[in-house]
Amino acid sequence: MPLTAFALNCSLKASNDREKSSTDRLLADVLAALMQYDVKGEIVRALSHDIKPGVLSDMGEGDDWPKLRKKILAADIFVLGLPIWLGQPSSVAKRVLERMDAFLEETDDRGRMPAAGKVALVAIVGNEDGAHHCHAECFQALNDVGFTIPANGGVYWVGEAMEDVNYVDLPATPEKVSGAIEMAASNAAHLAGLLKDRGYSGVSG
Repeated sequence: MPLTAFALNCSLKASNDREKSSTDRLLADVLAALMQYDVKGEIVRALSHDIKPGVLSDMGEGDDWPKLRKKILAADIFVLGLPIWLGQPSSVAKRVLERMDAFLEETDDRGRMPAAGKVALVAIVGNEDGAHHCHAECFQALNDVGFTIPANGGVYWVGEAMEDVNYVDLPATPEKVSGAIEMAASNAAHLAGLLKDRGYSGVSG
């Protein structure tokens, strides 16, 4: 059975923004690499949906998170894409992670959270430092709520400090970034396939 991926773009730009999203381009590069392993995926812009603040899976009327949550959990591979702002993950990414906090209280009778058996990648762009710090924050949170992180599961591009060149402006993907994307995609597809065939058993009691 083919694997699937769901990428959530946590850019601060809305989908109708005239300015192109560097996060979108990096996520497209990741999904293209995953396609080589027969992984089909889609990219959704978080700001195109009304994600209410909170730590429950459904915050009531007008909350679009339940629809996104369903897509995340239906996929074998979740790709969290985000820009760096002030050296931190975007506020949109932080809200997404906060909403996943609900997984901690949604375990099954074997103690497994909804994300158990799902693989997570993190793709980061920015024209300032902070990619490793942002990866650390995101991977810790994703692991806490049950996702499995593959080796070399973080990809990023960071431009020169205090310059205005963005990833989306580059004529081609830099060789080292392309190599990192290829490795992340290969490892994610491999791990997702293993977990799909034989998921975590959990524990009793």
